[in-house]
Amino acid sequence: MQSLTATPRGEFRDGQPAPVRFGIVLLPNFTLTAFSGFVDLLRLASDEGDFSRPVRCAWSILGESLAPIRASCGIQITPWATFDEAGELDYVVVVGGLLHAGASASKATLQFIRDSAGTSATLVGICTGAFALMQAEVMTGYRLCVSWFHYWDFIERFPQTDERNLVADRLFVIDRRRITCSGGRASIDVAAAILLRHFDATIVQKALRILLVDDAQKGNAPQPHPPGLRPATHPKVKRAILLMEQHIGQPLSLSEMAARLEMSVRQLERLFNSEMATTPLTYGRLLRLRTAAWLLTSSDRTVTEIASSCGFSDASHLGREFRKEYGEPPNAFRAHGVQPEPGAAMPA
Repeated sequence: MQSLTATPRGEFRDGQPAPVRFGIVLLPNFTLTAFSGFVDLLRLASDEGDFSRPVRCAWSILGESLAPIRASCGIQITPWATFDEAGELDYVVVVGGLLHAGASASKATLQFIRDSAGTSATLVGICTGAFALMQAEVMTGYRLCVSWFHYWDFIERFPQTDERNLVADRLFVIDRRRITCSGGRASIDVAAAILLRHFDATIVQKALRILLVDDAQKGNAPQPHPPGLRPATHPKVKRAILLMEQHIGQPLSLSEMAARLEMSVRQLERLFNSEMATTPLTYGRLLRLRTAAWLLTSSDRTVTEIASSCGFSDASHLGREFRKEYGEPPNAFRAHGVQPEPGAAMPA
């Protein structure tokens, strides 16, 4: 195969334009789905047929050293080059993952991000890669997208954040030379949005079809859950709220929840009321109503479908509870099109 070595002018010797260059930085315990979805779309859009050659775009895995980096699932990936060997890049993509599993971005990684911000490269934070961009202090004045699940983690770690610039209800945000993405499947969507800047839409659509993705979601498409609620401080209450979020559609009984937390129902109620100034049942009900309100304004699901997915027996049950909290029926609320803010309709 003929070599595709680039000339100093950025064109291949055969006259073809140089590929769009991606440098991918994997943080410890990165999410494999976010990484693989992003890089696979690059691979499929880069070449004709199924040869996977880096013709239209080229990518390399970069690291502080060539030591393997472990994904959250245990798979390890070895960087192809060190930061010093990165060369010129069009995009620097930082893929994050678990927040509470030890060290995250190293000093060398943060310095590489800062150095890249001083070039013409666009910085991309995928999943909790956005945390690393913020830690590197390269997000001042930019809007930033995080997963609803990590919204309050972000506020806790970066209390200086202007919450008006923090987006937790959309799949990704493109703000000039900063792109941030909530992670998971949305990494495919953000890769498609980037490639559409450079290539014909038919090329990107071909890659999406091979991945069995009907169409890439737009950046303003909603995340599949409202932004996370303000957390409690006591670990048992934090776990109780997490259990409620995980069982929105089929709420746990107080006894089931207490058993999972290894405490009595009375202990749970007393601790929850002390911490959150309300009972677990009331908090859970408001959480489910708030999720229903979010679905009404960010999806086209029917009221019956929303009632079922939010743990209400039927549309009438949801309607009665919804009127008590929001003062109007679900369909009227949907007509207004106003999305609840993080923590709305929750006890102070």
